[in-house]
Amino acid sequence: MKFNLITLFPEFFDSPLSHGLMGKAVEKDIVSFNRIDPRSYTEDRHRSVDDRPYGGGPGMVMFVEPIAKALDDLGIRPTRRGGMESGKRLVMLSPKGRPLTQSLARELAAEDEITLVCGRYEGIDARFEDLYPVECVSVGDYVLNGGEAGALSLIESVARLLPDFMGHAESGTEESFSSGLLEYPHYTRPPEYEGLGVPEVLSSGNHAVIEKWRREKSLETTLASRPEILSDAADLTRDDVLHLRSTPRKRLGRNLSMALVHYPVLNKFGEKAAVSLTNLDIHDMSRVSRSYSLAGMYAVTPIEDQKRLADKLISHWTEGPGSKVNPDRAKALSTVQVKDSLEDVVANIERETGKRPVIVTTSARGAGTLIPGQVRQWLEESPVLLVFGTGHGLAPEILEMAVGSLRPIRFMDGYNHLSVRSAVAITVDRLLGDAW
Repeated sequence: MKFNLITLFPEFFDSPLSHGLMGKAVEKDIVSFNRIDPRSYTEDRHRSVDDRPYGGGPGMVMFVEPIAKALDDLGIRPTRRGGMESGKRLVMLSPKGRPLTQSLARELAAEDEITLVCGRYEGIDARFEDLYPVECVSVGDYVLNGGEAGALSLIESVARLLPDFMGHAESGTEESFSSGLLEYPHYTRPPEYEGLGVPEVLSSGNHAVIEKWRREKSLETTLASRPEILSDAADLTRDDVLHLRSTPRKRLGRNLSMALVHYPVLNKFGEKAAVSLTNLDIHDMSRVSRSYSLAGMYAVTPIEDQKRLADKLISHWTEGPGSKVNPDRAKALSTVQVKDSLEDVVANIERETGKRPVIVTTSARGAGTLIPGQVRQWLEESPVLLVFGTGHGLAPEILEMAVGSLRPIRFMDGYNHLSVRSAVAITVDRLLGDAW
């Protein structure tokens, strides 16, 4: 495979591309590298490749023309001018690009030639992307000085998938992410170090047992370190799922409670009002609470007949005939408590946990001040109370109790009118998913 590297710093690649497996692959002609400096295509005496941005602002922007001339020598033409695509993959390292994953690395490894464009400074004049069939690829959500370090990551992830690069064909297929999971732990001599031994199963000689142990350890490592990628692991078996269910894991839901406020809320005229409890809300929200292993669910109303209705509903399923007919429903409804006010809910959580909960509200309006990642960070250390409203939204005194409001579920669309039951299910899943 041939890599064309368009970079202002071709010497950046000298050492990493000439050592280890990469150096051997170059010697065996498995990979080759063509380093191209855009300065070679400049005509002024200063060999200028950048200038200040139009509109002002910090930094410098790279010219299109030197890069265009380099691409012309490679047979890559600007499609905007009616040229034909060369069939060669043209990739630019950019934070806005498609994430570099093992799947993308496999896709690129099927190519014969790839051209990588490494930007610097504030990037390349935006007309470059307008003119050329360039694919943007990102190596992560962080800032680098230029595209060269990202290009190295891409080169290595792609090259190691080429035939004969690794030496052992199975080496590339048992690595982290190859199956959508992290890799199992490895051991070598000595058999004991600092009082720590090698797992006996690895010395058993029973390859089926070893393979099973390695698969289970791969699942456990992924669950402990990168649980969010399990949802995209395509080859999970029934045994894998059963093992994951039995494996202890972070349960952030244990610190999350939710409250459905029926008073004080607003009516359609913006006036403070009370809204009646509904059977469906209590049922469906309690099932979400149980499914995601939440600390509990609260219905908030000071109205006596509403509290009696809720108590009658809950007791039917937790103590009455319903508990015998549907034990699963009984488990769900057992998570529900009815309180007069949100202050009572806060006091109850503080009494049970020893900590005052962080209060987070929800709304279908506005931009919100919080995102799920912030709430997950709080759940690591503290109880969190997630507050949902009925009617036309929570009253101001409830909003004033909170540290902020989660961004609406469909904040970029004009229509954002989900039922509270749907909003609860979607919001809790965005906070916890199946991994947390």
